[in-house]
Amino acid sequence: MLLDAPLTALNVPRVKARLSKTSVIPDSLAQVTSIDKTQERNPESVGMTAKNVESIWRSVEGVYQTGTHPAISFCLRRKGEVVLQRSIGHASGNGPADHKLAPKVLMRPETPMCFFSASKAVTALLMHMLNEKKLINLHDPISFYLPEFARNGKKNITIHQVLSHRSGIPGLPEGLPVETLWDNDTIWRLLCDAEPDSPRGDKLAYHALTGGYILERVVSKVTDKTIQQVLDERIRKPMGMKYFKYGIDDEYADRVAMNYAIGLKPRFPISYLIKRALGGPLDLVEDVTNDPRFLSAVIPAGNIMGTAEEMNRFFQMMLNGGEWKGKQVAKEITIRRAIQEVASVQFDRTLMMPMRYSAGLMLGGKPVGIWGANSSACYGHIGLINKMAWADPRREISVSLMTSGIPIVANNIPSLVRFVNAISKNCSITKI
Repeated sequence: MLLDAPLTALNVPRVKARLSKTSVIPDSLAQVTSIDKTQERNPESVGMTAKNVESIWRSVEGVYQTGTHPAISFCLRRKGEVVLQRSIGHASGNGPADHKLAPKVLMRPETPMCFFSASKAVTALLMHMLNEKKLINLHDPISFYLPEFARNGKKNITIHQVLSHRSGIPGLPEGLPVETLWDNDTIWRLLCDAEPDSPRGDKLAYHALTGGYILERVVSKVTDKTIQQVLDERIRKPMGMKYFKYGIDDEYADRVAMNYAIGLKPRFPISYLIKRALGGPLDLVEDVTNDPRFLSAVIPAGNIMGTAEEMNRFFQMMLNGGEWKGKQVAKEITIRRAIQEVASVQFDRTLMMPMRYSAGLMLGGKPVGIWGANSSACYGHIGLINKMAWADPRREISVSLMTSGIPIVANNIPSLVRFVNAISKNCSITKI
């Protein structure tokens, strides 16, 4: 898969620094906390209490206090109103390999971050919106639009199967140079030559990167525009987003929060699963995702960048039935199709865990699921395990937790579980 070839050799001080594998937590969290008070509304106006809000924020602080995320940005809307829009930590300068005297840049709610795989939710909705306009049919084979994709047994693989991680080509060939990541033409040729491991589409295996590149080609074919242009026209501009693009404009590149590999060095079999899902070892993923070429690339499955509030805004639009401030970004029926369950819970052969998907989103469960207790109506997406964005129609909330750490073997998971539980506990169910 991708990311197997190193960009540069790691220097000795950096290697030694990574032995600690955590960021430094200050004695006072207040000194690294930023609150956008101009946006936060009175929780009482949306059926919450100040105690509810404080409890949720304490759970976010708990995620930060693990030392696995140098920066966190968080946004929560309830009944369409922002009740929490805050950040904590440093956008740069406080990673495991950073010198103790390195300049530390405070993380703020307006600081853009990479959403990683949470980008898939946005790319998926674009496909559903093209279906709405009758430019595609989700159940058409890819080869209807791009005949070259039919090679080696892929003639009948559909757009819908790609969206629901059932196309049979979850990964790229091993040993590719890192530069291939932003060479979309080369990747397309590789995907056309690939042989699926389940051409009938009956096996679930999370597509970390491949699905995005396939969908990008379909978008370009049927619109005669780039996927960046389509995102800009259909979602970003109508919703008034400042960032929210694949990659980021050069003028804003120095504002993006750094990504940090944190935690113990994974060993087999976890190291194998990381390589299978992410395309390379954790340290290399950090190097690649902080590379200027990654920041300017178009990677439809994994590099939309923006603020936590912008991602939250996207899910609030979906929660609104496709409407945002008087504009119908997508039809309500399109949103309903995008969140419709594809199948019951199945074992995901990439993530090695049971998952429940729609055509493009990760769904919750009952009595418990990825989005917490009684979350069967919830839909969203994670990014590199630790970034979480979702909507809950029954609680009337949209949630976005964006983090800068990439911990796999660390103490991060219990704090994330507590965070999700805090959301469920403090946002009561309002709709049946």
